[in-house]
Amino acid sequence: MKRHQVPGLAAAILAAVCLSASVQAGAGSDWVSLFDGKTLNNWVQHNGTATYVIKDGTIVGTTSEGSPNSFLCTKKNYGNFELEFEVKLYNKELNSGVQIRSQQENGDGRVNGPQVEIEASGDSGAEAGYIYGEAIKYDDKGIGWMTPEDQRTPHKDFKDGEWNQFRVVANGPRIQTWINGEQVSDLTDERVYKSHPSGFIGLQVHGIKPGTGPYSVAWKNIRIKELK
Repeated sequence: MKRHQVPGLAAAILAAVCLSASVQAGAGSDWVSLFDGKTLNNWVQHNGTATYVIKDGTIVGTTSEGSPNSFLCTKKNYGNFELEFEVKLYNKELNSGVQIRSQQENGDGRVNGPQVEIEASGDSGAEAGYIYGEAIKYDDKGIGWMTPEDQRTPHKDFKDGEWNQFRVVANGPRIQTWINGEQVSDLTDERVYKSHPSGFIGLQVHGIKPGTGPYSVAWKNIRIKELK
């Protein structure tokens, strides 16, 4: 027998062990894809009449004139998690967002909850990655931006006309965001966490002014890892 040559039975056992280790490594990954590139089986649309279609393995959302904000939402709710996705704005006139821990009024009404802003940078930079309180109300008043004004410094981490990778970590009242590897926001909001500790993920197509559009935004490689 030559040196390092393994008999047939031993080789089979070794191959089985290696395969088992490989399978276990794959099973050990807690990431779950929210979009398979082919269907919207795990999603449902709430509010608005914007259209969501699958094109070349992406979800493309397109505005509908006269429609309020539209949201394509996961059927499952999530509390503490790490979320990653890629997004591209086809028209710089359209701002968009991804809802996290969101709900509907009375179970079937207006979508409300924290939103990770998606906005073209333009010439002067913009507010992509900051957190907005979409339709969140206290004392019958909308709270607007959750990220304080003195922390919403315009930036150009969002690349106009290109795919941009977002990372969002929501753990307890703390929400952190990154765009293309650059951290944009680190926000702790106990008040909103108390009313929105968990909820669905939602892809927003914003309403537009009459006589404008249609505008489109696309998402791909959407995945989530729940945190314990």
